[in-house]
Amino acid sequence: MAWRRTRSTEQPTRRRSRHGRHGREDRSPVVRPPLPPLDTRIDRFDLAVGTAAEFLRSAWSDLRDVSFEIGDMPPATDEDGIPRWTVLREAKRIILYRVPIERLSHLHRNDDLHRRMMIESCVFRAAAEYLERDPWDLGPERFRFF
Repeated sequence: MAWRRTRSTEQPTRRRSRHGRHGREDRSPVVRPPLPPLDTRIDRFDLAVGTAAEFLRSAWSDLRDVSFEIGDMPPATDEDGIPRWTVLREAKRIILYRVPIERLSHLHRNDDLHRRMMIESCVFRAAAEYLERDPWDLGPERFRFF
C-alpha cells in the first residue's frame, strides 16, 4: 500500500505545545498579587522632616544636638487647640506631630509639593520657637529667589 508510511525505529521529536489541556498553558495570570506601595504618607512625612532638620542643623550650630522626633498625636490639647509640635529646650528635643500637621493644615492646593512645604514650614516654625527667633531668619537664602 503506497499511501501508508512505514514505521521507523527512531521516535519522532515532539514539538512543545503552546497550549495546555484547555489551551491556556503559557499565559500569565490575569490578576497579579497585590504589591505593597513604594512609599507611604508616613515615609514621605519622615523624609520631609528629616531633610528640613538636616538643613537646619547644618545652618545653625545651636540645633546640632537637638533631636527632631516624630509623634502621631500630642498627649493633650492646650489653650490654642491641638498643637502641631512640642519644644523641650531642657531635653533638647523637638517633637512634631504627624496627624495634626497632615490633617488640620488647610492647603489651597492638595498635592505633594504643597504638603511637603507645609511639613517643612512646621519644622522651621518649631525650630524657630526653640531658638526664639523668627522662622524667616532661619534660612533667608533658601527663600530668596531673585
